[in-house]
Amino acid sequence: MAGSSDGGNAATGGYSRRRLLRIGAGAAVGAGIAAAGWSDLGRNPRAAAAAPAGNPGDPTSPTVAVKVKDLSGPAETGPFNAPWTDLGIPVRCPDGTMLFVCGDTFDGPHVPGPGEPSYWRAPAGLRSGNGDVNNLRIDGSVGGGNARSLVDEPHNPVGDGFTTAIPSDAFVVNGVMYMHLMRGVIFDTHHTDFWRSFDNGETWEYLCQWPGDMHGGQFQQKTYAVADDGYCYVLSSVFNRDRDSGLLLHRVRQDALGDPGAYEPWGYDGGWRWGAPPTTVMAGRRYGEICFRAMDGKYVLTWLDAATATIRAMVFPLPTSDLTRTLEQTMIVNGPAQAQVANVVTAPYGGFVVPGSTFGNFHIIVSQWYDPTNYRFMQYRVYMLS
Repeated sequence: MAGSSDGGNAATGGYSRRRLLRIGAGAAVGAGIAAAGWSDLGRNPRAAAAAPAGNPGDPTSPTVAVKVKDLSGPAETGPFNAPWTDLGIPVRCPDGTMLFVCGDTFDGPHVPGPGEPSYWRAPAGLRSGNGDVNNLRIDGSVGGGNARSLVDEPHNPVGDGFTTAIPSDAFVVNGVMYMHLMRGVIFDTHHTDFWRSFDNGETWEYLCQWPGDMHGGQFQQKTYAVADDGYCYVLSSVFNRDRDSGLLLHRVRQDALGDPGAYEPWGYDGGWRWGAPPTTVMAGRRYGEICFRAMDGKYVLTWLDAATATIRAMVFPLPTSDLTRTLEQTMIVNGPAQAQVANVVTAPYGGFVVPGSTFGNFHIIVSQWYDPTNYRFMQYRVYMLS
């Protein structure tokens, strides 16, 4: 079934609700977090060995990053009734355009506060007619001059919050677009659902859903690497920045993406293998957004480390590579608003890889929200190690 919504007026939780999204503008830049849960990891999960390079207790490799441009904001996306939006997960459509799948999207002079009415949509789709990573500019939306919700989400009141539909990934397989959504009050995921589009993201068809408590909640936030072996490799975590989560790996045949029973876990039961009980591939940590991609014959994982307010990356040869021994690269660090230069961003999150990136020309989408008129997503170029 195709779903859409015009949104209408909804009393939002505004940025009081979004306090849950804070990652602390005053957090210490580049601060480390204590290593935890090593007995659950490594090639022998029962061996509590010293943390190897790349573990969260170790220093990370710094990278150099530069801002390319704001992609959303009153000037950039205000003409589409979407001056305030975030995430902007980029997906190159079959027609060559770039669709940015956005999270909570609002109109008005500022992000709405508690009780203020707003035209609230989630998810929304903004479009760059030019899909070239070097020439992106929002010049359209799903809905034309009035960006509408991609699927129906009524933002129902639940307790002192409201439901929403937050995208965790969007990607293309064999000319078909897919989108994964997390449903419920923010950071209290009731279930997740999966959609596909045959018309470049203009309309979406429901495929399936998963319960929010599956695998202890560690199957809520999913991201898909489309490989050339007929599989998609799926990394997943809890969607709650205040809660430690493992990182689970599954694989699914590309012709069975909408079949929940086709997702096969990677796990440890005396040895690592497909079909074993799902076992975290990284130590427990507070994951924000995650993005997993196949690129240039390798794989790249980017994520928000909520404990340090940094956006990080790993590059590795195989989906099943040992991530406990893989170098972490810090791409974006947190800092005060008056000191935003190079890779310093106030209250950063996101970090989604832009399609068309290479390791020699690597671009990510970074969001920020630190006051009612600074809520946007931006493009950064990162000079990283591959």
